[in-house]
Amino acid sequence: MENGKIRAEIGIIGGTGIYDAKIFKNSRLVSVKTPYGNPSDRIKVCEYRGKAIALLQRHGARHTIPPHSINFRANIFALKELGVKRIIGTAAVGSLKEAYERGDVVFPDQLIDFGREVTTYYDGPEVCHIAFADPFCPEIRGKLIETAKALGTKFHDKGTYLRISGPRFSTRAESKMFRKFGDIIGMTCIPEAILSRELGICYAVIATVTDYDVWADKPVNAEEVIKTMNANAEKTERIIEHVLDKIPRERKCGCGEAPEKGKF
Repeated sequence: MENGKIRAEIGIIGGTGIYDAKIFKNSRLVSVKTPYGNPSDRIKVCEYRGKAIALLQRHGARHTIPPHSINFRANIFALKELGVKRIIGTAAVGSLKEAYERGDVVFPDQLIDFGREVTTYYDGPEVCHIAFADPFCPEIRGKLIETAKALGTKFHDKGTYLRISGPRFSTRAESKMFRKFGDIIGMTCIPEAILSRELGICYAVIATVTDYDVWADKPVNAEEVIKTMNANAEKTERIIEHVLDKIPRERKCGCGEAPEKGKF
């Protein structure tokens, strides 16, 4: 609390497993109004060892919001309004390479956006071209990697996240094309990374591989994806539980400076 207002230091965007994790205490649901409409859900602000954490389910409380209908601008703005300066996104992804096996954890360092819509807060008249050469916060990524290594979790410390809008999965031809460019494929994290950088918020992703898209000549089955997602949830929870203590309050990464540097 700050001057009677609910505040949070770190935001976590993800699904039910993280949202209901027992490691968080003294939780309360907060409704945040934004100029961009309503966020996907009320934000759960809670405590973890003296740190205020904000949890947001990007697909809504009952997973009723498909990827293309998520109000990304409202979600990130709402976390900013609560004082969040760092966000950890959690995501289920498909693998585009043999080395990224089902069940593996990936901390992507690069992205390619094949989404159909433009993602920005700067629709005019103010114009801003953000610096985005390194889209994920190196400081948070470093702590995530350090944590996964200490836990003995199988992980990849680099990877290019390729984003499609969804909600459908790829065709075989698309999947084979995407393999030439990316390592993992998903539908949600790239808009979050872009908008976080525009607002000067650090952002990194814990991605868990659920399938091999369709390049392996085996169509993606939603039921199998959900089964693997549930198995991966425990890994993600453990990483988050152990990484939160490692994230320093003072930022030295430069993510917060990017919007000013990109303006004309």
